[in-house]
Amino acid sequence: MTTKQLIEQIQKKKTFLCIGLDVDLNKIPQHLLKEEDPIFAFNKAIIDATHHLCVAYKPNTAFYEAYGIKGWKSLEKTIKYLNEKYPEIFTIADAKRGDIGNTSTMYAKAFFEDLAFDSVTVAPYMGKDSVEPFLAFKDKHTIMLALTSNAGAFDFQTKTVDGKELYKQVLETSKTWTNAENLMYVVGATKAEYFADIRKIIPNSFLLVPGVGAQGGNLQDVCKYGMTDNVGLLINSSRGIIYASKNEDFAEAAAKSAKILQQDMKAILE
Repeated sequence: MTTKQLIEQIQKKKTFLCIGLDVDLNKIPQHLLKEEDPIFAFNKAIIDATHHLCVAYKPNTAFYEAYGIKGWKSLEKTIKYLNEKYPEIFTIADAKRGDIGNTSTMYAKAFFEDLAFDSVTVAPYMGKDSVEPFLAFKDKHTIMLALTSNAGAFDFQTKTVDGKELYKQVLETSKTWTNAENLMYVVGATKAEYFADIRKIIPNSFLLVPGVGAQGGNLQDVCKYGMTDNVGLLINSSRGIIYASKNEDFAEAAAKSAKILQQDMKAILE
């Protein structure tokens, strides 16, 4: 999916919501455990109930890898279902990969070619040659960690090096990489006060923003400082939507939670 197509979907649906599919078998409704593939059954129900309220889904691969080959097959079925049934949806493999060049190429092939995701999250700590292999894929997007929402972000990301915060240096350097136009960035919603400075460096790039809802981030603040003329934001919510209910009405409850965010977004867009 191209950036232009993503923007068109945002404008059409009046939403820039991304729903995180972080499936924990200890948290899903118990009746689903009787299914042959409980993870896929859960995802399918959530997707069918919420696809009209969001523009993206983001499975965190750790929640699938934790269940071994069965979990990986559930992930494979989920992305296949999305691509076949709802091809207008932007898909994000939240895998946080990043390694030496030839290894990154293989990671990119796994997510872009085999699983056919539109994008993948990548950690930039190893630098240019660990990220550029992902950027080489046409009409695919690399979502690079910039400023995250966890408490440990202050260990390194905001430290001043040679008079400038490290995350700002990462942003500025990434703009010089080959095919940098394919970059998006992860910026946590709990750091809304940083968005203004971030937009000075990357004024038009899309930002994937976790942390709204359960982690305490505020949608209005993020939009105030981070929104662009083309919106430029994908606001992710996971637990607050997919675990809105543990009963048989879980999909309907998820849709109600997603609808609240979608309506807030619609009001901002209008």
